[in-house]
Amino acid sequence: MINNRRDFLKTASLAAAGLSLPFTGKSRLLDSYAEFKKAGAFGIQLWTVKEDLSADAKGTLKKLADYGYNQIESFEGKQGMFWGMKNTEFKKYMDDLGMKIVSSHANNTVDFERKAAEAAEIGMKYLICPYKGPQKSIDDFKRFNDEFNKAGAICKKNGIRFAYHNHDYSFKVLDGEVPQKVMMDGTDASLVDFEMDIYWVIAAKEDPTAWFKKYPNRFRLCHVKDQTKSANGGIESCHLGKGTIDFASILKVAKKYGMQYHIVEQEAFTGTTPLLSAEADAAYMKKFSI
Repeated sequence: MINNRRDFLKTASLAAAGLSLPFTGKSRLLDSYAEFKKAGAFGIQLWTVKEDLSADAKGTLKKLADYGYNQIESFEGKQGMFWGMKNTEFKKYMDDLGMKIVSSHANNTVDFERKAAEAAEIGMKYLICPYKGPQKSIDDFKRFNDEFNKAGAICKKNGIRFAYHNHDYSFKVLDGEVPQKVMMDGTDASLVDFEMDIYWVIAAKEDPTAWFKKYPNRFRLCHVKDQTKSANGGIESCHLGKGTIDFASILKVAKKYGMQYHIVEQEAFTGTTPLLSAEADAAYMKKFSI
């Protein structure tokens, strides 16, 4: 499922280009829970349940609300980021469910003025570039800086924010430089934020907390997605709390350095279904009362 998502995002990008813890005393875990409580609500990236949404958008969103999600992050599928509804109709349905759409992954190179205006009209906070893919040279990543600044300016004009969502490739040295650092140093902090996919940072053998500390208040959203070994010896996502990522520690640091939105995502569903996984992940997040 991970490769499918990356293939989907790569195809969409190409198409767009053509168009234009142990217990000691008072547990550290309990301290982390207390920190989580200050962090606010938690959401889900709708890619996790994309097949269910395509079959029954409203019914699926109702189930997510019942599981305890009170925020969502959408993405641009065949039905658009509002799943066949007008933006205002979608917001009304979210209001009825006691949920908010806080962000969406979107192609920032096609009709972005309209997307930003529609997002702003219903109170969304972010539009996010989800994927650029590995590049041939570091200069390719440097060119993205201008693109992101322009998208950020469009968002700012509409009263919302723009961000870029990482995968592992942006942490791999290219031409002697780290693409993620090139993008973070080369974009205007008043225009461009970043959404850290914690799973992919760890997959690249990087420490998420070190990046939070190095770039305070630049990572405003994160994907909370756990990691385990796959059957073929690689890695894949799994139910939160069943993998190897220490979210209690990581998110405590994230909050300190400006994290605002915690978005659950899962892409592998061995022995289960996307909706059952979404329910299990919500149960894990509710332990932290965020």
